[in-house]
Amino acid sequence: MDDITIPTKAFNNPEFLTSPEARTIRILSEYLEPLSRFERLKVNSTVLFLGSARADGRDRRSLLNKYYWEAEELAYRITRWAIPLKPQGKNFVVCTGAGPGMMEAANRGAVRAGGKTIGMNISLPQEQRPNAYISPELAFVFHYFFMRKFWLISRAKAVIAFPGGYGTLDELFEMLTLVQTGKIDREAVFIILYGEAYWRKVLNFEALIKAGTITPDEAALFTFFSEPGKAFAFLKKKLMKFCRILGPTV
Repeated sequence: MDDITIPTKAFNNPEFLTSPEARTIRILSEYLEPLSRFERLKVNSTVLFLGSARADGRDRRSLLNKYYWEAEELAYRITRWAIPLKPQGKNFVVCTGAGPGMMEAANRGAVRAGGKTIGMNISLPQEQRPNAYISPELAFVFHYFFMRKFWLISRAKAVIAFPGGYGTLDELFEMLTLVQTGKIDREAVFIILYGEAYWRKVLNFEALIKAGTITPDEAALFTFFSEPGKAFAFLKKKLMKFCRILGPTV
């Protein structure tokens, strides 16, 4: 009787927790753990920055260099303005996908303003390292892309898409589709395409309207800006209405 093996409890069993049968538990964990942190840290709302991971603030020859520093400046202005806002808690916290490039720039600007900033990383075959400017208590890593997308969008009151590639386009069009279909009210989140010349060259919205695949009203779900000061003035005016009513978008 002395050599009886005590069985492992299910929630302490790594083999089970990483098995296909436990996928539901892992998905729920990626919902509940961020939720508990946001509630504990009183993160009321966010401003989501999207953009290329390949932007380099040191390479002045790159087209993306100027956008890197403009993202840093816009994040700085938003954070400096948002820190003293009421109600109690953290409002319009700068949030990114945690990587380098535009994401690093936005997190960096928020830190320069003295604010907290969120990074939501994703585990990939070629690991993406989180940038150094994310607040440690607001650093997340996800296994499931759809859970990461949920949390990127969930508390966002504004989405600012800087020039980017596949990942940026994916996240931008996901947000536009949610607003277009009414899953998110178009007055519940403001979408900015930053860098009008880039976006008009990359995406021909007029061709979509002409083809009848979107309506002129659907092409008005976003606003173009190309200067940090003008983008900030627009956001400051629009976001003030959320200062009394704050909560998840989806």
